[in-house]
Amino acid sequence: MTTDTSPTAPSPLSPPETLAPTPLTLPEPSLADRARADGVRFLLAMFVDLTGKPCAKLVPVESADELQHEGVGFAGYAVGAIGQQPCDPDLVAIPDVSSYTPLPWVRDGLALVHCDPHVEGKPWHYAPRVILQRVLAQAQARRLELFAGAEIEYFLVRRDDDGSVVLADALDCETKPCYDARGLTRMYEHLTGISEAMNALGWGNYANDHEDANGQFEQNFAYADALTTADRVITARYLISMLAEQRGMTATFMPKPFAASSSTPPACRPSSRRP
Repeated sequence: MTTDTSPTAPSPLSPPETLAPTPLTLPEPSLADRARADGVRFLLAMFVDLTGKPCAKLVPVESADELQHEGVGFAGYAVGAIGQQPCDPDLVAIPDVSSYTPLPWVRDGLALVHCDPHVEGKPWHYAPRVILQRVLAQAQARRLELFAGAEIEYFLVRRDDDGSVVLADALDCETKPCYDARGLTRMYEHLTGISEAMNALGWGNYANDHEDANGQFEQNFAYADALTTADRVITARYLISMLAEQRGMTATFMPKPFAASSSTPPACRPSSRRP
């Protein structure tokens, strides 16, 4: 008796062989798509100079596609501390679409997108965001991912009748004001407005407190990868400044605006891990 090893024809009643479906990769929404979905009418194409000054052009949503693919130009020397002379070519700010952030708390129909300044098609080496990305690339070459948490501290001040700068809260005069619930409560509308904006954006604001000096406050949000945290710090400073102005105050991030008070350090908590 022999065993037949020839291939057997499939039965006509057998189910056909099925292949695993190829997963569909949907394209990322464009800058224009994101803006229109949020009812945004204007975009701040923003970057900072070496002092942290936010520089931007206000771009109508009708030009969002052009902004995304071609960028928008700036006279670099006029920007300030960004390593350019009057004779240098223009900076061209190229947006990072993933950093798109709607800002209805500042103005209805407004959003922001962080940009990388370029000169003659290459990232400009004096731009802070470009510098950070170069560091991240060096870390990646060493198989490291960099993360950061930030503590945003600032003073709330106003101009007195004689033009001098004074604390926005005249009652904030305790000798030891740190964590003072009364000073915190008097700034309730401002602090909660910032907190609600942070949480609406998905940043995870988890605490807000009165800091060590009179008129000094701190607002915290969850840590993230280093570039995301850096973008959020710039966005938060802009947001805090604009919402303070809406209430007749000025938010200052100066390291030490008053000689007799504590300083306002831009505290950063970096960490790294191997993927």
